[in-house]
Amino acid sequence: MSQTGDTPPPSSSEEGHAPLIEHLVELRSRLMRAVIAILVIFLALYAFSNDIYQFVADPLMALLPEGSSMIATEVASPFLAPFKLTLVVAVFIAMPFVLHQAWAFVAPGLYENEKNLALPLLASSVVLFYLGAAFAYYVVFPLLFAFFTQAGPENVTVMTDINQYLNFVLKLFFAFGIAFEIPIATFLLILSGAASVASLSAKRPYILLGCFVIGMLMTPPDVVSQSLLAVPMYLLYEVGLLAGRLVKKRRQPDDGEETEE
Repeated sequence: MSQTGDTPPPSSSEEGHAPLIEHLVELRSRLMRAVIAILVIFLALYAFSNDIYQFVADPLMALLPEGSSMIATEVASPFLAPFKLTLVVAVFIAMPFVLHQAWAFVAPGLYENEKNLALPLLASSVVLFYLGAAFAYYVVFPLLFAFFTQAGPENVTVMTDINQYLNFVLKLFFAFGIAFEIPIATFLLILSGAASVASLSAKRPYILLGCFVIGMLMTPPDVVSQSLLAVPMYLLYEVGLLAGRLVKKRRQPDDGEETEE
């Protein structure tokens, strides 16, 4: 039997596997870059880990009664608490680069109009998250800790554990950071057509109630911290409605021109 020497054409399954493997390799490369960036920032900040913890603890330390201080109730807490905080700060700082890697992986599969919309939304979501964390540190923490330190009995000395304090403030940082994403979520609901400005406006009483329920679940069990989260959440919801209303008004003339044609 003679052999022609011609190689058979690749099967459809082999053609499908090649792009999949390429995507997985690229995803691995993007993830490695993100992890390396976080590690580099962490190593650069590690020498200042105690200073970073001091900065985060300042809102409480400034309000502690004279003669009291923070304490460490576990043997490894003086090392682990600043270490953990420095790692979180490294992720926090590297987040724009991490999101850029995610964007670079997803962007080739998007249409041009989707790219023009997604990039500003991605950038604004990062900025809003940072603003939420800054709002928690500069506005919420002083008010909250002033209330906590003055509400206790006179014969009780406030001596907060450094690890418990870190867990508390990190929870509030992320709670306020996520809460400040509400304008983006509201805007996307309106832009995608999943909800209209009129329907969302009619649900204002339920949204306000939901904001206070979320504030109750995501903050310590007191009215002050609950209100400090719920009120900005509702105001940001109104900002999202305003942005969605403006975009709809701009698009209506274009839609009208298309229908006339």
